[in-house]
Amino acid sequence: MKVTVLGKYGPFPSAGGNCSGYLLEGDSTKILIDCGNGTFSQLQKYINYWEIDAIILSHLHMDHISDCFIVHYAFESAMALGKRQTPLYIYTLTEPYDTYSLLGHKDVVRTKPIDPYDNIKIGNFNFSFYPTVHSKLCCAIKAKYNNKVLVYSADTEYFAGLVDFVRGCDLFICESNFISQDLSLGSSNHMASFQAGQLAREGQVKRLKLTHLHPEKPEDIVLSEAKAEFKDAELVSEGEVIEI
Repeated sequence: MKVTVLGKYGPFPSAGGNCSGYLLEGDSTKILIDCGNGTFSQLQKYINYWEIDAIILSHLHMDHISDCFIVHYAFESAMALGKRQTPLYIYTLTEPYDTYSLLGHKDVVRTKPIDPYDNIKIGNFNFSFYPTVHSKLCCAIKAKYNNKVLVYSADTEYFAGLVDFVRGCDLFICESNFISQDLSLGSSNHMASFQAGQLAREGQVKRLKLTHLHPEKPEDIVLSEAKAEFKDAELVSEGEVIEI
């Protein structure tokens, strides 16, 4: 299993950066997990975009889905030129419905609704989901492939229910939008990096990567606070390829 980080910021990117998006690849399957601002452009540095087997969206906030609307035009072109013969499917929660209803496009991009406890198979991958604590309905995503396990937290506050979901995974990509100071000021709906480290430690994960970084938070503080809880914590880098 291979993960390429296409974007690491939220809720908006830094200058030249991108919002949430991760290319997940197995031997013959290519899946885009989240499709935030700038990620579709980055994707094309690594594969032909029309080779994507599916897109999975963790939730319907714009920093996780905005490039889906550009995908409409790209796949319309790919179908017209014969580069693609089948529609692209977007697997997603349906709330809020007014946003969900915009994700399909003609006969080239179609939606497949998922629920917060679904289990689905796409190509060589088995996916399961777990609802998080966020301002919109959102799910953490677990991908299994050849006895390897990736967990992506998506957007969430820290809560104990996530510990079992991440337990023992080979790679945990966890949001770290806040630092401890933000929590002391009452910020909510996201995790501070020390909580990501705490969750990784409690869940005995093998590797922790911090993502969904706020572009205005000092990354050295983000990392140092996470390392205080999980000494091997790392920040993701855009363009980074992680082998699992």
